[in-house]
Amino acid sequence: MSVKSMSKAPILAAAVAVALSAGAMHEASAAEMEKCYGVAKAGHNDCQTATSSCAGTSKMDHQKDAFIAVPKGTCAKIAGSTDKPM
Repeated sequence: MSVKSMSKAPILAAAVAVALSAGAMHEASAAEMEKCYGVAKAGHNDCQTATSSCAGTSKMDHQKDAFIAVPKGTCAKIAGSTDKPM
């Protein structure tokens, strides 16, 4: 193993660790998630709203009836958000 390839080993290990931890975050069950209204960017909501038919169809940023699913307890930490449609 050359010196050059040895110096890349810690970087590769860190990249693998990040990839594995990101995968673990996506495995949260629906019971561990909550709906967070009023914070989704236009076109990035998770489900239908009163004015749009399905996920990804909200018309404007911070649309009051559009939500994104976040881990429980997160919505209360986001300014301008609520756990109920506005």
